[in-house]
Amino acid sequence: MIDSDKNQSNKKTNKESLKVAIAQIAPVWFDRDKTLNKVIEFVDQAAQQACELVVFGEAILPGYPFWLDLTGGAQFNNDKQKNIQAEYSKQAVQIERGDLEPLCKLANDKQIAVYLGCIERPLDRSGHSLYCSMVYINQNGKIQSVHRKLMPTYEERLSWSIGDGHGLVVHPLKPFTVGGLNCWENWMPLARASLYAQGEDLHVAIWPGNDSNTFDLTRVMAKEGRSYVISACGLMRPTDVALDLPELSEVSAANVEYLANGGSCIANPDGTWLIEPQVGEEGLYVAELDHQQVRKERQNFDSAGHYSRPDVLQLTVNRQRQSTAIFKD
Repeated sequence: MIDSDKNQSNKKTNKESLKVAIAQIAPVWFDRDKTLNKVIEFVDQAAQQACELVVFGEAILPGYPFWLDLTGGAQFNNDKQKNIQAEYSKQAVQIERGDLEPLCKLANDKQIAVYLGCIERPLDRSGHSLYCSMVYINQNGKIQSVHRKLMPTYEERLSWSIGDGHGLVVHPLKPFTVGGLNCWENWMPLARASLYAQGEDLHVAIWPGNDSNTFDLTRVMAKEGRSYVISACGLMRPTDVALDLPELSEVSAANVEYLANGGSCIANPDGTWLIEPQVGEEGLYVAELDHQQVRKERQNFDSAGHYSRPDVLQLTVNRQRQSTAIFKD
C-alpha cells in the first residue's frame, strides 16, 4: 500500500479534500463471485484507510478478454471460441439480478464511493450480449450510473458490444464533480469534452492495465481538464489463469511476464504526478486530493468555462439508453 502523505491520520478528510484509493488487483479470471469477493476485500481495506472513493480497473469483474489475441479469437463459427464466450457470458454481471448488491451494501455501510469496471450482460439488450461497463456506486450504496463503453478497441469487438451515451454523466462527491471513461475512450476528445461541460474536476480513467497507456495520457488529461485524473488499472499474469480452464491453456502458457502490468497512477491538475505509475504489484494506492488545487489551475484555463466559445463551438450529446424496441402498452 502506498500513501501519498505518510503523516495523514485515518480520520475523514476535511470538506475541501477527498481521500481516494486505487485498488490495483488481478481478477480471479472467469469467476464473478470470487472476483467480487476480492473487490469487496479491497473496498474494506480502503475504508479502513478512511478513503471516500475507491477505483478498480476496466473489466476487472470477471476479467479482461485476453484470450482473443492468443487463441485466434477472430475465427468465425468456431466451437472453441463459442465455448469461451459462453462461459465468459455466464460469469458476466447482471445488475438487474442483484449481482452487485453485496458491494452496494458495503459501500453504504462504510460510506465509500466506488468506480468498478465490469462486463455487463444487461436485460435491456437481450440479456446475452456483453458490454464493457463502468459502474459508479455512491457513498450511500446506490448505483448512480452505468456507462457502457462507446467503442470497444480492436479485438475487444469480438466479445463486447458497442455502448451508448447514457452513462456520460458526472456525480457530486464532496467538493468534487467526478466522472469517468473506459480505457481508450479517454483518447476521444469529444467524450472528454462532454464531461468537462458538466463541471468535471476529478476524472477517473479505468484500464485493463498497462503503464504504456497511462504514463502519457493521464497527465495530458489533467492539464487539459485542469483536474485531478485517476488512472486505475488491473493486473494479470499467465499464472493467474486457472488450470481448470482447459480451453484457455494458450493464455496460461503465454511466454510473457504480464498480460497486464498495472500502471495505476494519479496526476495533479497541473499535470505533475501525485502518484507515479505503479507497475507489477497488486496493492492499494492512497492519496488525498485538495480541491484548492483545481481552483488554482482553472485561473488561467477552463475548457468549458472562460476559455470556451460556445457561440462558435458546441457539442451535442445523445444520452438516451439505446434499445432495439420501444413498447407502448
